[in-house]
Amino acid sequence: KLHSDLDKGVGTVKYTLSGDGAGTVFTIDETTGDIHAIRSLDREEKPFYTLRAQAVDVDTKKPLEPESEFIIKVQDINDNEPKFLDGPYVASVPEMSPVGAYVLQVKATDADDPTYGNSARVVYSILQGQPYFSIDPKTGVIRTALPNMDREVKEQYQVLIQAKDMGGQLGGLAGTTTVNITLTDVNDNPPRFPKSIFHLKVPESSHVGSAIGRIRAVDPDFGKNAEIEYNIVPGDGGNLFDITTDENTQEGVIKLKKPLDFETKKAYTFKVEASNLHLDHRFHSVGPFKDTATVKINVLDMDEPPVFSKPMYTMEVYEDTPVGTIIGAVTAQDLDAGSSSVRYFIDWKNDVDSYFTIDATEGTIATNELLDRESTAQYNFSIIASKVSNPLLTSKVNVIINVLDVNEFPPEISVPYETSVCENAKPGQVIQTVTAADKDLSPAGQRFSFRLSPEASNKPNFTVHDYRNNTAGIETRRNGYSRRQQELYFLPVVIEDSSYPVQSSTNTMTIRVCRCDSDGTILSCNVEAIFLPVGLSTGALIAILLCIVILLVIVVLYVALRRQKKKDTLMTSKEDIRDNVIHYDDEGGGEEDTQAFDIGALRNPKVIEDNKIRRDIKPDTLCFPRQRPPVEDNTDIRDFINQRLQENDVDPTAPPYDSLATYAYEGNGSVAESLSSIESLTTEADQDYDYLSDWGPRFKILADMFGEEESYNPDKVT
Repeated sequence: KLHSDLDKGVGTVKYTLSGDGAGTVFTIDETTGDIHAIRSLDREEKPFYTLRAQAVDVDTKKPLEPESEFIIKVQDINDNEPKFLDGPYVASVPEMSPVGAYVLQVKATDADDPTYGNSARVVYSILQGQPYFSIDPKTGVIRTALPNMDREVKEQYQVLIQAKDMGGQLGGLAGTTTVNITLTDVNDNPPRFPKSIFHLKVPESSHVGSAIGRIRAVDPDFGKNAEIEYNIVPGDGGNLFDITTDENTQEGVIKLKKPLDFETKKAYTFKVEASNLHLDHRFHSVGPFKDTATVKINVLDMDEPPVFSKPMYTMEVYEDTPVGTIIGAVTAQDLDAGSSSVRYFIDWKNDVDSYFTIDATEGTIATNELLDRESTAQYNFSIIASKVSNPLLTSKVNVIINVLDVNEFPPEISVPYETSVCENAKPGQVIQTVTAADKDLSPAGQRFSFRLSPEASNKPNFTVHDYRNNTAGIETRRNGYSRRQQELYFLPVVIEDSSYPVQSSTNTMTIRVCRCDSDGTILSCNVEAIFLPVGLSTGALIAILLCIVILLVIVVLYVALRRQKKKDTLMTSKEDIRDNVIHYDDEGGGEEDTQAFDIGALRNPKVIEDNKIRRDIKPDTLCFPRQRPPVEDNTDIRDFINQRLQENDVDPTAPPYDSLATYAYEGNGSVAESLSSIESLTTEADQDYDYLSDWGPRFKILADMFGEEESYNPDKVT
């Protein structure tokens, strides 16, 4: 209520209200000054209002007192329940956690005034989820309430949390939320085999490295806590088998490390241990996190191929051994209980295998052709053995036969030598060192000896000096040699080897006599050089070259003059038709210029077109010429032109112009067409010149001339 001291209660004072909510939320009685709320108030929406009031004279409308300001504060009541703004919640806690392990903290918000009464004082409690979890009434922290909660027993829990204001008293408002709690796994369970003995049956033909069986230990844990490692306990059969873990199924895969043989051993027994890879030290007291099982493997007998006594056979035979000679044998046996007979044959792959044969029953290998070590020193082929009872079961072995050498080739000079001797050579001078080679397989320490043949020993020109190290030197025995007397010498050299039987050969060396300087450097070995008394000097060679060049220039000039002369002759020939045609470069010559031959034959009837109109002038009266019959082509003239055109095309000395095509067609730009005789008809009697008088005054003289000529034609009958 507002009241002014100047208000005497006689109605002379009027009260006004302004500010927040004036007229909408609050109203004032202008006479009494009472302030009323015209709608309900919500503290959570606006906790206070600032208003201004004033007393005004009713008559003068002037304020009686200064404007005063006052605040209306909204008093709170408990009209809002607590709310979980972040709910519902999701949390997790490891299994086997102790009592009081922290899980999650929840928080509820109450919109009421926390400074007034207990409207905003919240208390937390669990409506659903006991006795597994508990909650702090003031803080809202959720903790475990039972020890040793096992994930393998129950993994998911749903807890219902309540928040109540007014300190949890009666009449307070409450809100709820859900907390989903999951127990996470820990490695609290060791792996266990579901049975103590596993039986496996494995064929003896199983390949090394192949999987022959699977065993599995069960671990109720999850993820990496359930990863299992399998190991074979050292003992019987442990060296024949191996075990690995299948990462997808956590099974133990048993693999074969070595081949099995039923005839050798029929059964194997060993133990397999399964253990966890990731251990938790908190649960070591529970016991060892591993388990052991026994694996028994029974080997199944299979029908196997024969087995050779050796993995590979190596044999030797001398070359040139007679065909049919036995050089060795292979042996294979059937180790199965039935013990079937074995048959042998060569695995034919190429023609080399045909050099040998094998006895199908005994397995003996013999030569089938003569062998040559120099051609093939080693043979490599395969022998196949099959069971008689089951020919499809075969085994293969590799056979290597080395061909031993027999001394059958004599030694020879290793490379052809180009030996020369100077004319001024002295006796005892070494002019060539030679070596020898033998196609036979030379044994260690084999030596070659060199000597002159008996027929050459009597000629004292050259000699052979054996150095005893498989080389020899060719030495001179004369004091000087003359090319004029003898240019070439042939020296027979005998070479022997040291094998048995001894082989020797005679090799003829060619020695050429050459001209040398005083230091022994060869200057010339050609025969022609003997007959040249002196060499040509540099000046003489230059003079010879200059003479050759001058002669070439003279020949070129002569050929050029000949071509020019021929060209001039062609241009000045009066018989050339081009001389007549070239004078038609200007029109109006008349018939006098065509006395050389009938030029009318050159007319081209294709250029005669109807109704041709001149475009350079505008005629006074447009008159069209009379239609003239087309003139047939003159075949002789066309053939003549084509012949001359072809001759000039292939003639390299012809001048590069031809004006026939230019002057054969005239008058394209004139209405009257060409006045040249080239476009005239062959027979003048067929012409009608009456149309010339219709062309205007410019052609009057021409019309009179041709009209007069027509009137005096004696052939016409009037």
